[in-house]
Amino acid sequence: MILSKMRGVIAVKVYNTLTRKKEEFVPIEEGKVRMYVCGPTVYNLFHIGNARTFIIFDTIRKYLEYRGFEVKFVQNFTDIDDKMIRKANDTGTTVKELGDRYIMEYYKDADALKIKRATVNPRATGYITEMITFITELISKGYAYETDGDVYFSTARFNEYGKLSGQNLDDLMSGARIEIDERKKDPMDFALWKAAKPGEPSWESPWGPGRPGWHIECSCMAYDLLGETIDIHAGGTDLVFPHHENEIAQSESRTGKTFARYWLHGAFVNVDNRKMSKSLNNFFTAREILEKYDSEVVRLFMLSGHYRTQINFTMELLDSAKASLERMYNALTRLNGFLVSAPEGTDAKTIEMIDSYKAKYIEKMDDDFNTADAISVVFELIREINTSMDETSGKGTLEYAMSVLRELGKPIGIMQNEVGGSLEREIEELIEKRQQARKEKNFKLSDSIRDELSARGIVLEDTPQGVRWSIRK
Repeated sequence: MILSKMRGVIAVKVYNTLTRKKEEFVPIEEGKVRMYVCGPTVYNLFHIGNARTFIIFDTIRKYLEYRGFEVKFVQNFTDIDDKMIRKANDTGTTVKELGDRYIMEYYKDADALKIKRATVNPRATGYITEMITFITELISKGYAYETDGDVYFSTARFNEYGKLSGQNLDDLMSGARIEIDERKKDPMDFALWKAAKPGEPSWESPWGPGRPGWHIECSCMAYDLLGETIDIHAGGTDLVFPHHENEIAQSESRTGKTFARYWLHGAFVNVDNRKMSKSLNNFFTAREILEKYDSEVVRLFMLSGHYRTQINFTMELLDSAKASLERMYNALTRLNGFLVSAPEGTDAKTIEMIDSYKAKYIEKMDDDFNTADAISVVFELIREINTSMDETSGKGTLEYAMSVLRELGKPIGIMQNEVGGSLEREIEELIEKRQQARKEKNFKLSDSIRDELSARGIVLEDTPQGVRWSIRK
């Protein structure tokens, strides 16, 4: 929905990892955004940490679109690397078959999480020719060198190496885990092309058969699909160094131009206040969580903290997010119920109140996509609506309130399901189950059902005519 009246001049601010400060977002081309987000290595199902990253940048993309920008969103699939080769060998399949399988599995889970499909999802193996051309140009400019079929980027030749992570080359060298390789001119040099090894997929190149290094693929695909300079490059904080640092070095060495104007990075997810790890038995795939919780619950939880803030994952916190989402839907259901017998008309004062919260929501989201504060604003609006609106409110006012709640929920990915029938049926079924428990004198079950409904904001009233229920204001 276009909010020309509400939006005025767009003034979105983003925290730029490169400059380490908030900056006004000004795209290269007015009204259009070129955005590249590093995607998954497709050798397994993605986990909840990956899910948060995907949800964060899906939300940022959707919010930019909500604000009127046209976003070209590119997210790659890494379908050739060491992990994929090991997994293919261990499972007796090919790297291509493995990639084909897990790309489809990615779409299945991402679609379930209501993540909008990228404008383009390029595969690394579809860009081998372009990567060879890219590397050839770096060699010709003196930024890369070949040795025994491998090609390395010379970090010492790029004077600004380390500018994204905020460290100089010496500091990076002392803090990095460097694999000793005497063929390198400098320990910090990184592979652009790797000579073929027995049992690995390979492609012909000017330096002999081999395969690309990890870092070159994103630079190549961003260059081809978005141009020499892009607006936003994003990913998890773990990619700042070395992946994104290396992307900058090789891209800017090739073109002599800024690679990306704004760098955005999402924070990690801990599980029960510990780093997620299979060895700690606290590792969850997105699919495992989606078997237990609705995707809107997962999105609400993942966005309940600012995207640059690490969040802690527990089932109890997911249950809390579920209860919060139910309160949101209860408000929509209540408004929907009033529409049945509401009089015609629109109340200007109530519309003005709703618009004030919409403006407040935009203010929070414009400030570096602060979903945590924006969600709080939505709850404030719901409290106001529950207090000020009832069956005497005009249809126009009720419809506007519902449309705004859905509108504000859309970038976050919540309150997009239909209301009325399914929720009402669920409540009626629980009430019937409670009544049966009372007949059987199972008061423990009866009380627990009443408590469950109360926690969801449903008030029960036992009357001679039967049980009546309403949504708590």
